[in-house]
Amino acid sequence: MSEGRTLVISPNWIGDAVMAQPLLQMLKRQHPARPIDVLAPPSVAPAWRAMIEVDSVLETPFRHGALQLRERWRYAKVLRVRGYVDAYVLPNTIKYALIPWLAGIARRVGYKGEMRYGLLNVVHHDDAPKRAMVPFYAALAGAPGAALRADVPRPAMCVDPEQVIEVRARHGMGGAGRLVVFAPGAEFGAAKRWPARHFAALAQSVREQDPSAHIALLGSPKDREACAEITALTGTDGIHNVAGATSLSEAIALIAGAAAVVANDSGLLHIASALNRPVIALYGPTDPDHAPPFSDVARSISLRLACAPCRQRECPLGHHDCMEKLEPGMVWQELRQM
Repeated sequence: MSEGRTLVISPNWIGDAVMAQPLLQMLKRQHPARPIDVLAPPSVAPAWRAMIEVDSVLETPFRHGALQLRERWRYAKVLRVRGYVDAYVLPNTIKYALIPWLAGIARRVGYKGEMRYGLLNVVHHDDAPKRAMVPFYAALAGAPGAALRADVPRPAMCVDPEQVIEVRARHGMGGAGRLVVFAPGAEFGAAKRWPARHFAALAQSVREQDPSAHIALLGSPKDREACAEITALTGTDGIHNVAGATSLSEAIALIAGAAAVVANDSGLLHIASALNRPVIALYGPTDPDHAPPFSDVARSISLRLACAPCRQRECPLGHHDCMEKLEPGMVWQELRQM
């Protein structure tokens, strides 16, 4: 007899979705035969599809930020027939907690968030607001208030090697040359971005050491201008600005085939970490201890200035020293060893 299904409602950010993946590993340990479905925004869904614990990814039909109560009620009726016995609500807003309640899912788990008593009936409290994100989400697998287990796994994703070869060829990066990925963007704001001239200097160092290397500049359409600044300084020989030209699933495949990844604190950083690629994470206004990379080979670089982490979208002091003074040579020293 079937023991039903589990529904996980995804965060809205790619990095948070990746850091929630260990929760799914822990749920699978508890109920190996219970399929796990994930309800996710279309922009985040491809990340969940690269996680082996996920049975189905359902894409949310809702507009960002809108309550859309009637639409949520209709969608809840669709979910009702899928036979969910429990739901894990990872966003902290009321509107996402409404969905499993309207769907009649018996066990509804999440953090208190926006006073969601009733909508959730297994309510966790975040008593350590600066807790790292992986244990924050993983704690939902246990009872509220329970001590977090010491064996929390790290995020893990996988990509078919054939897909890596196909995507590299499709974007002009085929052949034997090694692939190095740079992720110069950051959705949060300009303060998290390492300067384009620093990325350009690092690219020159890579190409001088290995002229056959391909350097892929990845990101969303919003990052294309920042990546164009880099190619304006380096030229396009071996440098591929594909920001906005790849789907997220293609970007994941390119990262999976990378010899190394250099990234700001962004969703692509956490994808690289979950794919266990050698990764260098660049931190300025954010805390390197809050969401560090977990790869076997990983370096977090932060100047840890007195004014950091300010967690602001723009530098409140106007100098952006946390990124400006993080010199390319410091990063190259680490990347060269990888």
